[in-house]
Parts: sequence; C-alpha cells; structure tokens
Amino acid sequence: MCAARKRPRSRSPARLTVSDASVGAPAPRRAASLRSSDEVCCVCSSVGSVLLESRISPDTAYQKQQDTLIVWSEAENCDLALSFQEKAGCDEIWEKICQVQGKDPSVEITQDPVDESEEERFEDTPESGHLLELPPCEPERLEELAELVTSVLPSPVRREKLALALLSSGYIRKLLQLFRASEEADDRRGLQQLYQIVRGLLFLNKATLFEVMFSDDCIMDVVGCLEYEPALLQPKSHREFLTKTARFREVIPITDSELRQKIHQTYRVQYIQDIILPTQSVFEDNFLSTLSSFIFFNKVEIVSMLQEDEKFLTEVFAQLTDEATEDSKRRELVNFFKEFCAFSQTLQPQNRDAFFKTLANLGILPALEIVMGMEDVQVKAAATDIFSYLVEFSPSMVREFVMQEPQQADDDVLLINVVIKQMICDSDPELGGAVQLMGLLRTLIDPENMLAPASKTEKSEFLSFFYKYCMHVLTAPLLANTAEEDPDLTEGAAKVNPVCPDNFQTAQLLALILELLTFCVEHHSYHIKSYIMTRDLLRRVLTLMNSRHSFLALCALRFMRRIIGLKDEYYNRYIVKGNLFEPVINALLDNGTRYNLLNSAIIELFEFIRVEDIKSLIAHIVDNFTTALESIEYVQTFKGLKGRYEQEKERQSRGFSRYRRDARSFEEDEDTWLNEDEEEEDVADASLDKCKSDYGTFMESEKVKESQDKENQAKRKFSFCHSAGAANTANGSRPPPSASSSRAAAPPSGQTARTGLVDYPDDEDEEEEEEDTDEEQSPRKRPRLGS
Repeated sequence: MCAARKRPRSRSPARLTVSDASVGAPAPRRAASLRSSDEVCCVCSSVGSVLLESRISPDTAYQKQQDTLIVWSEAENCDLALSFQEKAGCDEIWEKICQVQGKDPSVEITQDPVDESEEERFEDTPESGHLLELPPCEPERLEELAELVTSVLPSPVRREKLALALLSSGYIRKLLQLFRASEEADDRRGLQQLYQIVRGLLFLNKATLFEVMFSDDCIMDVVGCLEYEPALLQPKSHREFLTKTARFREVIPITDSELRQKIHQTYRVQYIQDIILPTQSVFEDNFLSTLSSFIFFNKVEIVSMLQEDEKFLTEVFAQLTDEATEDSKRRELVNFFKEFCAFSQTLQPQNRDAFFKTLANLGILPALEIVMGMEDVQVKAAATDIFSYLVEFSPSMVREFVMQEPQQADDDVLLINVVIKQMICDSDPELGGAVQLMGLLRTLIDPENMLAPASKTEKSEFLSFFYKYCMHVLTAPLLANTAEEDPDLTEGAAKVNPVCPDNFQTAQLLALILELLTFCVEHHSYHIKSYIMTRDLLRRVLTLMNSRHSFLALCALRFMRRIIGLKDEYYNRYIVKGNLFEPVINALLDNGTRYNLLNSAIIELFEFIRVEDIKSLIAHIVDNFTTALESIEYVQTFKGLKGRYEQEKERQSRGFSRYRRDARSFEEDEDTWLNEDEEEEDVADASLDKCKSDYGTFMESEKVKESQDKENQAKRKFSFCHSAGAANTANGSRPPPSASSSRAAAPPSGQTARTGLVDYPDDEDEEEEEEDTDEEQSPRKRPRLGS
C-alpha cells in the first residue's frame, strides 16, 4: 500500500477515462485532453467508447514501466495496469497524470511509497512525531473531521496517530464545547456530524481516550452527542434517563468518594455500550473490545474496594437479617448483594474464591435461609439469584452448611427444604423460578461434584441426609396428586386413583419433580431404590400416564424407562410383583393408532426389554398381556417378545430332558458300581478273618509275658488289622441307601460286625418312605443326581 509524503492542496482529484483507442492501439494527439471542470484525463478515439474510468488521486503512486505500461493501486487488493501499443500514447497519458499531481513527467513514479517496515517502525514508536494534522474545531470543519475519523478506522497505525493527535491538543474537550454551542443554536446538521465523530472516537478502541471521554465532566456531553443519530427524526433522551429516571440508591451510606464515582461511571459506560451504541456486526466486535475491558476492570475495582470495607459489609448483613428492617429496605439490600455477586463474576478465580469465602464467613447462607422464606416476590427472586451464584461457585460449601444446621423438629426450616418449598410454590405460570431452583437442587445432589479426595464421605453423608430430611418434601406434591382412594369407599383393597389433576401449572410442577427423580434413579443407586420400593413410588408415578398432558405422561414413562434401563433384578421383581406394566399397556392401547411421541416411547421401552433379553420381564409381559398386544402388528416388537419367551421355554425343556437322561445313566452306573463294591467287600471280609486268626495264635504264644504287655500288644495288632480292612472297604465307597441296595450279598455266618454294611430286604419300604419324606422337606436331599 502506498501513501504520499506531501499532498498538493492546489488541485482536487481528477478522473482518468480510457477508451478503446487508447489501449493497445495508436492514439491520435487529440485523443488526450484534460478538462478543467472536473480534471478528468480522457483518451478518446473516433469510436469514443469508454473502457475504464478512474479518479486520479493526488495521493496515489502511479508508475510508468517499459515506456508503454502505467500501473497503480486503487485499493488494498485492486491493482490496475494500462498497456499501450505505442510509446506516444503512453507518454501522453503519463503527462496528464503528472500534471494533476504536480510532478515532472520525466519521473517514472509519481509518489515515494512508505513500505511496511516503516509502518512497523512507526507502531513501535508512535510518539515519534508522526501525528495527523487535525482540522480546526469549528462548525464548518466538522464534516472534514468526520470523514477523517471514518477513514482511519481500517488502519491500526492511523488510529494510533489520530488518538495521539486528539490527546495532545485537548481536542476532545473542544469538541464537547462545540457540542454545547451547537445544541444551544439548534444546529441539527452539526449535531448529527458530532454523533458520527464521537461514535468514531469510541471505535478507535483506545483506553486513553476513554479515560477523558468518560470522566465526570465529559461523559454526559458524550451521551448527549450520541442522542443525535442521523437516522432518527427526533433525538433520544438518554441524559434525561440517566439523571432523572435512574437513581442511585445507597443501602448503606458510602463514604468513599472514589468508590461512589467509580460506581456512577461504570453504570453510565455500561448504558452507553448496551443501550446507546448500535449492535455491532461481526466485523465491528473488535472495535469495542477495549470498552468492554474498561467496564470489566471498573467492576473489579468496585468489588475489591467493597470487599476490603469489612465495616460496610457487616452493617449490610446486620440489616438484612434484622426482623425490624422494613420490607423496602430489605429489598434494596438483597438487590445490592445480587449486583455485588454479579460483579464478582469478573474477578479472577483466586480473587473470586476469596470473595465468596468472605461472604460465607459473614453469614450469607443463614441470611438467605431467612430471606428466601419471605413472601416478597422480588426479594425471593433476588435471593434465588444469589443462591445460584453460591451453588455454581461451590456446591460443597452449601452442602457443608446444610449438614451442619441443627436438626430441628420441623424440617421445613432447613435451607434445602426452603428452596424446595419455593420451587413448589412458584407463582409464575411458566414456573421460571421453579426451573432455576430445580437446576440448583440437581447440582447439589449430583455425585459427580462430590468426588474430590478431601470429601470421600461427602457423598454418602449428604445423600443420607437428603433422603432422610428433604426427599419427603420434594415428593409431597407428587404423592398428594396421586393419592390412594379411601378403602372404605371401595369393595376391595385400596387402589390408586386413576384420575390425576389436569391443571397445567400443576402438571408442569410434577414434570419438574419427575425429572429430578429420574436423575436420582440414574445417579443414586441405593438410596433411591430403597425410597421407591418402601413407598411404592413407581405405582404412584404411573398414575400420571392418565394425564391429558402428554409431556407429563412422557415424564412418568421416562421415569420407568430409567428404572428398567438399570437392568436391576430387584427393580424387575418389584415391577412384576406390582403388575406395573398394566398402566403403560393401557396407555398404549388408549392411544390407538395415533403415531405420536407417546406411542414411540412406549414401543421403545418394550423394544429395549426384547433386545436386552430381560427374561423376568419378558415372561411377565407374555404371560399377562399377550392377548392385549397381539393385535399390534405395525411393529415386530411384541412378536419378538413372544419369540424370546418361546425360545427360553424350549431351552429350559431341552435342559430338563437332558437332566432325565443323565438320571437314567446314573442308575445304570450305580448298578455296576454296587456289583464292584460287593466284590471288594468279600476281599475285605477275608482279610479281616485272617487278622483275627493271627491275633489268637499270637495271644497263646505270649501268655508268659506280663498281663499289661499282652493287653498293649493285642490292641496294637488289632488296630493294624482293622485299619487294613477299612482301607479295602473305602476303595468302593459305601453306596447310598436305595432300592438297588437290596442286591448286596448277605454277611457270612457269625460275623455280627458287618451288620451296618447290609441293607435288609425288610427295610426297603421304610427307606422309600424316608426318601419321600426327605424330598418333601428338603429339595437338596440327593445331591448326587445333580453331579
């Protein structure tokens, strides 16, 4: 990009017109002329058709190359070139260009360009004296100044030069004085030009300019300039709003004048950014980045100055919790804390931690516990916003406070229960506050933010606390709106009332509660399972399938779907035992052939059961609802369930047949085993007889020994022989008592020691009776059949 060192003031821009005779063909002398009226350089031919018309700018660098080529640039990305067939035509046009710019035609380039390195050097040393020359601050020169401000915006270097020029000469205050004079004279054109100038100064994006423009003696005049937008027939009344409508309320008198001035300045600058200035396009966002930073750092200073004034904050908390404080005063105090917490979001994380710890030490949570229980809607809304800031900052801090509260007889005074009651009693028809509070409760009971190493017991302790002291408050509206009928009014046992309230606001509230309970099913395995089963909660929830509000019926169905999605057999047995698919299937049948979200959600539930092959639920559905569902053929889900069921029955049947075959094979093996055992017992009997004979001979030969020695020797010998016989018997273990045992051989005569090894035929009937009795008492009486 080229820029001129000097701009000739004696000439205005001219226009270069090139015809088809001038380019690529010999041009007659008369073809080149300069008309003094508008200084347009024309090249004409006998045809005279115009190929190119370009304004000759005194600042543009034109260059002649190779005697027949003229090149120049008209924009950052627009380079132009004229090529001549003969040198004479090129020289003629070149002379006209040099005449307009006041240059000697013998030069080959009309301007000395400033290269990029020089611009970079200027950026490094903006105070080196390269200042723009500003026109005098006079009404007649406002248009020229407006054009200058607009022209420098694309170039960072020129913006910097203009900002330095404005600051060095005190130009901004002169402009604002001119604004006051123009407004008194009702110079509408001058005021509209001042709007363009001041708006352009804001887009220069220079903090040093903002310090001057937003000072106490200048900011209202700046706002006044921005009231006269040219597109409006009548000016805005921004100054009237800021001085009369918007009033600064001091909940506690602020003695620090610097703090007071900073608060006023921040509010007014925020008003300029949000209200006065037009919404920036994508290309203008960066122009106001410094303005946003200016507001940001002002807020940081305000929070820091207030946080350091402990006396001020202590007084605010004392009045906030004092019962004698008037409602209007308390409303202002709560709104102050709301703004205070909002400003704190601009702090760095470390400073924000210190800020909230200061509030916690001063007692912000006990104060909120009192304020949120009041009837004033505005106070409740502001307190809810403060509570949301605290929960988002540190859920653990809130949980710790809640668990440290004294366990009073009335659970309603606990902070979480106060929050739940406010959610339930939200007067907004759209339940905007209830939605916000539900999100905060969800954050507090979310185990994902309880996993820090320092709080390993926080999850179990807080969830136990919540389900003991708070869960009944949360589910109270649900249980109240699905209350059971009076058993005295019905013939049978108490049944759940099939009619649920159709009030839209109540339905919305129940939907929020169900959403929170569904979250608990997903994240609180033990606590919510116990709560659901002890209170038969799923049955009560499924009553809402009868609601005419589809979103509420879908919430109830989603609750059941999450339970089934866990594939927990405890839940499955609970569903089967309570026949809890009945209201779901009734809702499907009542929906008819309508293809809607409820229909799709119910079918997806049964499809999940089929795909996951949850056998207990499949068997329950097929056994109890096949007739009702067999007419639904537009999906294959229910046929698939029946197919799964039949496959399982067939598998069990094949397993039972294999069990019977194994039992018969076992009886054949038992006969063979008994025959082998009889042979082993004969060998054992012979061995035992031999041992006894040897023992008699040994006793006769040892009569001369002492009676005690003979007795000891006899015991050792008998023990050895008896062990040998027992070992032989153990080689074929003792057969179980059965009918086939009667085939065992009779004992040899005179051997009474073998009485226990024989099953007598007379005992066969008694043994069969004992077996039948044992089988009735214990199904595991004969474990060998399963081996």
